[in-house]
Amino acid sequence: MLTTLPFLIIYLVLTVLLVRSDILAGILPDKYLCPLLWSGLVFHLCVNPDFLPHAVIGALAGYAGFAVIYWGYRLASKREGMGYGDVKYLAALGAWHGWCVLPVLALTAALTALLYLGIQCCRYQDNQVLKNPLPFGPFLAAAGLCSGWQSVINLPL
Repeated sequence: MLTTLPFLIIYLVLTVLLVRSDILAGILPDKYLCPLLWSGLVFHLCVNPDFLPHAVIGALAGYAGFAVIYWGYRLASKREGMGYGDVKYLAALGAWHGWCVLPVLALTAALTALLYLGIQCCRYQDNQVLKNPLPFGPFLAAAGLCSGWQSVINLPL
């Protein structure tokens, strides 16, 4: 318990700071993303070394998966479709939860964001909702907490 609890507190505090920053300023700063990624890797190194390869592959796959989408859209449309912080955030979540959770995590975040936009479009009858940028970080955070908690909490406290 003494080794797991500090890491979980770090995870939750950094997640709250990232969500707050994305909602207020529309950015996911590296000063929170980098510690989140590295604390996930160190967590698995200290607490569950057998899971460390999955965490490293998760960080790489999370980064590569969203980077392909980011650069593909940017090259095709000549503008950004998502912020690069979202790419790094999925890498950090991959470091914490492993590569197996990433498809479910990304799908959960996308569906939650789509549901939110649908509700906002019904609530406000104008199409201004679709023209404003949507901070995707809170949806990634919610999906990380919903989809990935088993990989962290399963460990003996």
